[in-house]
Amino acid sequence: MYPQRRLFWFRRLALAGAALAATVVVLGAWVRLTNAGLGCPDWPGCYGHFYPHAGHAAQSGFQFGKALHEMIHRYFALTLGIIIAGLLVWALLFRKDRDQPLGAVALLFVVVCLQGALGAFTVTMLLKPLIVTAHLFGGLTTLALLWWLSLTPETRQLSVREAGLRKYALVGLAALIVQIFLGGWTSSNYAAVACPDFPTCQHSWWPRMDYRDAFVLWRGLGQDYEGGVLANPARVAIHFTHRLGALVAGSILISLGVLIAASAKSRRLRSAGGLLVFAVLLQISIGVATVHWGVPLPLATLHNAGAAFLVISMVWLLRALWPAPTIGMVP
Repeated sequence: MYPQRRLFWFRRLALAGAALAATVVVLGAWVRLTNAGLGCPDWPGCYGHFYPHAGHAAQSGFQFGKALHEMIHRYFALTLGIIIAGLLVWALLFRKDRDQPLGAVALLFVVVCLQGALGAFTVTMLLKPLIVTAHLFGGLTTLALLWWLSLTPETRQLSVREAGLRKYALVGLAALIVQIFLGGWTSSNYAAVACPDFPTCQHSWWPRMDYRDAFVLWRGLGQDYEGGVLANPARVAIHFTHRLGALVAGSILISLGVLIAASAKSRRLRSAGGLLVFAVLLQISIGVATVHWGVPLPLATLHNAGAAFLVISMVWLLRALWPAPTIGMVP
């Protein structure tokens, strides 16, 4: 098989992995939102078996529905791990091909190994918010790397003006990372329902909040965090900060998308900028609807899917701004 043909199929496998990674992220949200994170108290099996069944009913705390949700998530994650291992083997076998990525694939493999460890710690540390949030970060990082590997680099020369947009894109990426942390922290501390009204929170523009307790990252071991442990003022502080973060990050990302869509010469760059604006507006709309309708399960899960879509949009933009190393710039 010719190198370009091999690279074509490598990217197709990475694309399949990205689709599966997005599915795993959404399934992880579904597990968390249905309080099934401790549906299987052991790892990697469930009550010592590969599949939960009625025979476990006699064991304390067993609920078949929650156990099944958790194991389905693990099955998909295992399949994703196998695909990523296959990508690493592929990259090593054909590392002499000029355009074959290797460093990014090696990083991806390290990330997915850490992700497996975080999955185990999520259970053994009883849904500790810091671990759950890190697990979300790992899932979205895995998605980002797979999507990056699936994309064909920009082949045209970037103008100096287009290359100058990179620093603004990095600011947008930083804002998105912070907002993802705030979203994960809100979810893992069960603070989504702390502000049931919008645009106010607790019917106030500045509600009573406890920031001292809201962002304590480590609270020791042995505490069960299912359902949350924080008092309402701390949860309000987390939710309210997530809203403020959405306002700031949304403004930055929309401005970035509009700037690129309006000034870039490349059709791919303009499309990436427009997609980013659409992804931000969609995510904000889902977030507002989720609060308005009382955090229903489908909308709350869709909000996590929206975060994955935002990551995909941002990576596509970055890929267009960082072409192959051999590509130069023209004025």
